[in-house]
Amino acid sequence: MNDETMTYNYTVVRQFAVMTVIWGIVGMTVGVLIASQMAWPAMNFDTPWLTFGRLRPLHTNAVIFAFGGSALFATSYYAVQRTCHVRLFAPKLAAFTFWGWTTIILLAAITLPLGITSSKEYAELEWPIDILIAVVWVSYAIVFFGTVATRKVKHIYVANWFFGAFIITVAILHIVNSAAVPVSLFKSYSAYAGVQDAMIQWWYGHNAVGFFLTAGFLGIMYYFLPKQAERPVYSYRLSVVHFWALSFTYIWAGPHHLHYTALPDWTQSLGMVFSLILLAPSWGGMINGMMTLSGAWDKLRTDPILKFMIVSISFYGMSTFEGPMMAIKTVNALSHYTDWTVGHVHSGALGWVAFISIGAIYFLIPRLFGTEMHSKKLIEMHFWIATIGVVLYITSMWISGIMQGLMWRAVNTDGTLTYSFVESVQSMHPFYVVRFLGGAMFLSGMLIMAYNVFKTIAKRQPVVATIPAPAAAH
Repeated sequence: MNDETMTYNYTVVRQFAVMTVIWGIVGMTVGVLIASQMAWPAMNFDTPWLTFGRLRPLHTNAVIFAFGGSALFATSYYAVQRTCHVRLFAPKLAAFTFWGWTTIILLAAITLPLGITSSKEYAELEWPIDILIAVVWVSYAIVFFGTVATRKVKHIYVANWFFGAFIITVAILHIVNSAAVPVSLFKSYSAYAGVQDAMIQWWYGHNAVGFFLTAGFLGIMYYFLPKQAERPVYSYRLSVVHFWALSFTYIWAGPHHLHYTALPDWTQSLGMVFSLILLAPSWGGMINGMMTLSGAWDKLRTDPILKFMIVSISFYGMSTFEGPMMAIKTVNALSHYTDWTVGHVHSGALGWVAFISIGAIYFLIPRLFGTEMHSKKLIEMHFWIATIGVVLYITSMWISGIMQGLMWRAVNTDGTLTYSFVESVQSMHPFYVVRFLGGAMFLSGMLIMAYNVFKTIAKRQPVVATIPAPAAAH
């Protein structure tokens, strides 16, 4: 065997790991800008492509698909090689996934501020870009499952089950939801109409959360947490139950986004019931992650990477409790269309997704570049700044959102509304300022990370990651 086949392919992992940090800064900078516009409307500078309506989809696409997506590519490509004891399948196709994904992100950064959009939540990109996404994603599936198929180890580790489910489901969601009739190069209309369009959109939208932002990142948790803690997964059986229960349940939860709409009542109720059932597998997985640290809790005192990972699992538990509660129709009557939803989304996005990604990238960078992290103290500083930022962000939105809902519902004895809409907006202003500060803190943590990663890469050494020889047959 030559050296090429005896070593892991770290090139594409390095590329995605570095871009995770860069896209995180880009996406969060846009987020902080639009948060400032909510507090100070003049921050759009009277420029069409800087308005909230155009930058908000850029923010969501950048943080979910550019930052989160790059983290998933990097971690899945690393973990699948290490757990299967083989080099990445189809290395040229793996390289194509990096350049293709980067091209998609750049096209999104150009088209969305120009107002070129299909106006579907988390699926705003127009049809030519949608086709490119499908091509890149299918290529990703070929690389990932090809690697699993050529594995030298009989067992398929649980993290790969989560990565695999996320890859397959996201492909189906994207291809079905993005079906459209093009009328020009930059404009298309959905293949679906009316309430069916809304139903398919939220089947996609909620499962972008369920599979892109949950199953994929659980794959990260199940590989990188035991590695960093130097402990086996607490219960492998529970991890398998977690996988199957989550996979079968999540896909039905989408209608809870459409309570009190034209969607048939039974469909809304079905979405609510499955959302409540989701609590069990979600908390099973959260407990499994937490208990993996059994006998090693003292490591939290000295290991800031482990702090990121454990706090992320805490946020996973909290978000997956809050989500099902908000899916209950009576709770949803208060929370729907308010900032409470924004708080919930960001407790999952910042607390769970970003924290587990950051922890995994801090784990990867020294191993990918053959050196120690430049500064452990800077990782610790990043952790505390980011944690305070998340707490400021979500608590301000919870308070603002519940206040909003109560003000909108308040009526006088004669049946007239107690508050005008403008009064509710005025009351939310101080919370928008706090939200901006929380977001700015989180962004500053990412800048600290970028500096730390840059200084680490600057002193890189050659890395030879040799694949273990197959065990002798018994």
